[in-house]
Amino acid sequence: MAHVHEHEVDENAGAEQRKAIWRTFWILLILTAVEFLIAFTLEAGSLKTAIFVGMTIVKAFYIVGEFMHLKHEVKSLIWAILIPCIFVVWLLIALMREGGSIFDLR
Repeated sequence: MAHVHEHEVDENAGAEQRKAIWRTFWILLILTAVEFLIAFTLEAGSLKTAIFVGMTIVKAFYIVGEFMHLKHEVKSLIWAILIPCIFVVWLLIALMREGGSIFDLR
């Protein structure tokens, strides 16, 4: 005897997922266009670097949240990933700010 498995297909769920993906695409496209605008209009310096770092973090949030489905996970998993990332960013900032002080000792 053959067992027949029937699956209910929710057409609306697929449409909602596509809508969310397209919304994320447009947000990333706009952020990338603004990055290009800033890259060709602002002088090199710490303001330009800070803007790029901030926009990169926002873009990473959308990519990880939507395409890697992290925003659909439980909060404890999100925090378990986010807290070590925050410490790594803190470490990088501390090393950039204080790393050159070793040359002042000599």
